[in-house]
Amino acid sequence: MKRIAVALACLLALASSVFVPRHAAQVEVDRSLADEIFKIRAIDHHAHPLRATREGEEDKEYDALAPDVLEPSPLPVRLRPDNPEFIGAWRDFWGYHFDDMAEAHLREVVEARRRAAREQAEGYPAWVLDHLNIEVMFANRVAMGRGLTPQRFRWVAFDDALMLPLSSETVRKANPDYAAFYPGEDSLLKRYLSELKITAVPSTLREYMARVVTPTLERQKRAGAVAVKFEAAYLRPLDFADASEGEAARAYARYARGGAPTAAGYKPLQDFLFRYIAREAGRLGMAVHIHTGAGVGGYYGITGGSPMMLEPAFNDPTLRKTNFVLIHGGWPFADQTAALLLKPNVYADFSAQTFVRTPRALAATLRGWLETVPEKVMFGTDAFAITPEVGWEEVGWLSNKTGREALAIALTGMMRDGEVTRERASEIARMVMRDNAARLYELK
Repeated sequence: MKRIAVALACLLALASSVFVPRHAAQVEVDRSLADEIFKIRAIDHHAHPLRATREGEEDKEYDALAPDVLEPSPLPVRLRPDNPEFIGAWRDFWGYHFDDMAEAHLREVVEARRRAAREQAEGYPAWVLDHLNIEVMFANRVAMGRGLTPQRFRWVAFDDALMLPLSSETVRKANPDYAAFYPGEDSLLKRYLSELKITAVPSTLREYMARVVTPTLERQKRAGAVAVKFEAAYLRPLDFADASEGEAARAYARYARGGAPTAAGYKPLQDFLFRYIAREAGRLGMAVHIHTGAGVGGYYGITGGSPMMLEPAFNDPTLRKTNFVLIHGGWPFADQTAALLLKPNVYADFSAQTFVRTPRALAATLRGWLETVPEKVMFGTDAFAITPEVGWEEVGWLSNKTGREALAIALTGMMRDGEVTRERASEIARMVMRDNAARLYELK
């Protein structure tokens, strides 16, 4: 019996060591390291900044799929307008001197924002970056605009529309989110065609690739785009198969002049065009950014956003010259992302996790990534506007603070467990906050 009791005690001890991750332990942050991280002039790998606007103007080009067209669904707690953390942002940006979020006081926030926009004029977007200690922000936008200068903002163009040349009339009926989002892609493709002075999609797939897809990508490159962005997970699962050109051409020919394919009938064409676009982007020296993991919308398919669905594309030998970046790091599939980072052409940022998760929760994920491939991890805020009181400035502030705190927590834990020296922790911090992005995009 004594041996059994000892064996049971050992088993329980082993079980506790397996099921209680060391990342869960509270780590007192190394203050000198944290201070150093907050002083790094960062490169923000993913955001949706607004251009400078004049009184009465509205910027609608901050995203190809604006979420305000969706049915209402819950926001994560830290993004809700009543999150008291935003008081800190208001103090830093607008000199807010209240401890509450009373409606009368919030009017001062709106007025202070307008006043700063008027005073800074075209310099306002860069003024926001200076407040966040961000040197360069990657702007995911339909088009750039006033104040979004190439010195401070690098363009990431949206290209899902190039993958969708046929009518979406049938596939958009699958759920209300599709019904809300597909028309925007249809409109964007018409815009791209108009910029090429083409009134309708060509009659064959080969012509469409040669006259629409490649020229649009080349135009985006000339206009300063460093990457192209796919938000495909909002429109379908990310299971892009290796479809043949013949399969794709038959689907294209059948519906190019009328009619609407089903999702199954449309898929081979989308699959083929996704890889063609990615291949052309690589040829032109542009990375391919892909929204992965969770997303907004009550009908969004989280499983369909798993980054593991993209593994066949990552393993395609014809795509090895294309660098792919898993935007948002695939959360809640972040552990799978760590494994995918071992592929030579796959990178990740942790944008959006910076406002969905707390610093300590995010730190656990970051530590796992940094213990695997630290040179593939990039900082990002996913800054965007929510309400008149919580704009891209406040979301950027929250994400910026969370991301830097999480990195300090992760690196402190690695130092105290003897995995890295203090010098190496500083080096990794610089890599994550700016050097990895600068190297990947060859930023001067």
